[in-house]
Amino acid sequence: MWFSFWKPRDRFSLDELRYLTDQLVKVQIVNEVNKDFVIEALRSIAELITYGDQHDSTFFEFFMEKQVMGEFVRILKVSRTVSVSLQLLQTISIMIQNLKNEHAIYYMFSNEHMNYLITYSFDFQNEELLSYYISFLRAISGKLDRNTISLLVKTHNDEVVSFPLYVEAIHFAFHEESMVRTAIRALTLNVYHVGDESVNRYVTSAPHADYFSNLVTFFRKQCINLNALVSDTMKNLGAESAETTTLISAAVDEIEDSLYYFSDVISAGIPDVGRLITDNILQLLIFPLLLPSLTRKAVEGVQIGAAISLYLVCCILRIVKIKDLANTIAAALFCPLDAVVPKFGSKPNGYTSLCAFEHESQPPDSNNLTKADAGILRVDVTNLSSSPKIHSADVPRENDCCDFHLSLREALISYITSGDDVQVAGSLSVLATLLQTKELDESMLDSLGILPQRKQHKKLLLQALVGEGSGEEQLFSSESGSSRDGVEFGSELDSCLQKLKEQYGVVCSFLEVRASPRVHRFQVLDALVSLFCRSNISAETLWDGGWLLRQLLPYSQAEFNSHHLKLLNDSYKNCASALLKETRGIWPDLLITILSDEWKRCKRAIEASSPRKEPKCILLSSPKFSSEDGITSDSSFVAGERMCELVKVFVLQHQLQIFSVGRSLPEKPPINPPADIFENSRAQSAGVDSSGPKLGTELRLVDAVPCRIAFERGKERHFCFLAISLGASGWVVLAEELPLKEPYGVVRMVAPLAGTDFILVNSTRCFLWKPKVDDKHSRWMHLRIRPSTFPFVEPARYGAYGKAKTKALVDGRWTLAFRDEESCNSALSMILEEISLQSNEVERRLKPLLDLETIVESSNSSLGPPKATSSYSTFSNSL
Repeated sequence: MWFSFWKPRDRFSLDELRYLTDQLVKVQIVNEVNKDFVIEALRSIAELITYGDQHDSTFFEFFMEKQVMGEFVRILKVSRTVSVSLQLLQTISIMIQNLKNEHAIYYMFSNEHMNYLITYSFDFQNEELLSYYISFLRAISGKLDRNTISLLVKTHNDEVVSFPLYVEAIHFAFHEESMVRTAIRALTLNVYHVGDESVNRYVTSAPHADYFSNLVTFFRKQCINLNALVSDTMKNLGAESAETTTLISAAVDEIEDSLYYFSDVISAGIPDVGRLITDNILQLLIFPLLLPSLTRKAVEGVQIGAAISLYLVCCILRIVKIKDLANTIAAALFCPLDAVVPKFGSKPNGYTSLCAFEHESQPPDSNNLTKADAGILRVDVTNLSSSPKIHSADVPRENDCCDFHLSLREALISYITSGDDVQVAGSLSVLATLLQTKELDESMLDSLGILPQRKQHKKLLLQALVGEGSGEEQLFSSESGSSRDGVEFGSELDSCLQKLKEQYGVVCSFLEVRASPRVHRFQVLDALVSLFCRSNISAETLWDGGWLLRQLLPYSQAEFNSHHLKLLNDSYKNCASALLKETRGIWPDLLITILSDEWKRCKRAIEASSPRKEPKCILLSSPKFSSEDGITSDSSFVAGERMCELVKVFVLQHQLQIFSVGRSLPEKPPINPPADIFENSRAQSAGVDSSGPKLGTELRLVDAVPCRIAFERGKERHFCFLAISLGASGWVVLAEELPLKEPYGVVRMVAPLAGTDFILVNSTRCFLWKPKVDDKHSRWMHLRIRPSTFPFVEPARYGAYGKAKTKALVDGRWTLAFRDEESCNSALSMILEEISLQSNEVERRLKPLLDLETIVESSNSSLGPPKATSSYSTFSNSL
């Protein structure tokens, strides 16, 4: 009977909740003695309320009846320990997150208890306490809607005058800890997406609207920090490491996260927010920081480089989808730099206000050069009905004093024609991003000279259908374009230029604005053609240029003329000649495989609907082999890198030749099939099939030369040496003779035949690739053995881009000792003969690919002379 008095309470019962509440009420002060009980009571109450919300409504009714929220606040006031504050914030956060009953949420947010906790002066020097507080705020924001938000604000005459949750939260918006910033951004988005008009007016009114300018200011600091990080990396190219790449990648991710946050804020649909963000981005970032850095000259006060600027312009246009912002940035590209720099407090180093608009080599009164084109690509516009003469010789150089009078659009083009690889990639990315920006008016694209030909024809077709005569006339004209000489640009550009002047004080009096869009298209096309003729630009960047040319290329002699075709053809011939040398290089056995793979990749890249790379690739270059990986400059892997780069360039040049004459690209490159095994060849005599010799298999030792080799010190072994070629493949074989089964042997070592460097050694000198036997050591032959493949072909084997163990990347070396000089010379002759057969077969298979002139001539004859009525159909069908 006595045991009934001590019957334990059910843990998940109303009695347990009543008991905990009664005990909590009795607490008058929280100190080190009773803090553990208070913490456990708070934790248990949260657990019981969550349980009751799902199973028994009387739990929360008791919670309301006993005013337990008020007890929580009282406990906080009488607490002397941080641990209780931590538990209290966690308790309330758990309850808010898990309560499903709307009435329960309304009660939690009422009676000002929540606002009191939000504004309570916690000691945020304690990082753990700050973390719990931020989680508490975020939990509240997760329950916001049009009804609950009214419980957390104070109003006067239907206008919000106080919103503690939002105000306290944005105090931590720029905290050094990224997790805190992320939580606050999520909270603010929850507020914006509620859609309460009075709250929207509150967050966009002074002083709360400063949050948006502070956002852009913080983003600007992120950009400057990224620039410093990239600059340090560029100064120490040899010291580039995985850690540096990780730091840059993390900084890039933070910048893009910030821009996505801008985009999410705008998508909430608050009318004034888009305008606030647009104005702040333009006035705090675009005009004073990004646009001035596009020049090649140093500008005082500009803390950012051209590469970072190009990357950021791309990201802003791609992520922050505001039409007004996109059109304003595009319009600003028509302004000269000196229209932007003085306005925003920076001035060029050595700036000379009297610098003339004209290029030094061009007289001011020239009739063949518009002032719009001075100092950049020179276009003869005397008679635009005929094929224009475009010259790239007048591209501005770094020392051109007129750099600040060139338009920013011309600065972008100058990077393509004479910038380094990063600058070219950045400029191409900007043009591609502009072309892909849906918020940008098509007339703006046309003004910039990058409106795709298919869009031009679409617009002209619509004009013709609605009865606009000029549209029909231009559509079926050989010199079709969106506008002819003397036709002014669309009203979109005019309004944007007017806005630049009135709202931002940027006056664009540059005469280029009045030039024909055709002139600008000529400049872009000519710059791209000159890019493909450059030898100091990476293949990946050239592919980006190929994609852009594919978008812009009109199939008519009026815009893409014979001069361009000749330049492309000359560049292709140089590239083909270099590729032909690779058939006798270190990796001819893989040349056809790599070429076929890169052909497919290049075709997909230039025919894709959008660029294949994100803007971040401007800053995050592909890693290359270095001395830190154990790779020396004479390594076969370095030669493999060069060969792959050459193949990519060659493939692009070949495909440019094909689609520049209006033909569609074949799925596979034109390569001859493998030849049959020649009779009386060493491969046939040895019994080697197309799969090649395998370790442990038998083969006939026809023409094999006995030799000795030691793979370990003091362990010399006897083998028979044999060189074999089979089509495009070849091997050096060391076989162990079978005494009871002559002339057969068992394959013990196999190495690629191609890339075998011969070094005949004496005591003082080494002769690299010298087929000459030394007088003193005429029986020795050293072979440099490269691996059978490399990371470009088998990335899975070597990890991400070939970062394998050093041993896997180092070429091997064999030292063979023959019985006499005659045997050594015989082995050497065998190798040279088989290498020659292998190289000849690779060259034979590549012959149709290298003989492009026949293809182009057949293309021209099949197409015939260009007709005015067929230019549109030819272009659209090929695309």
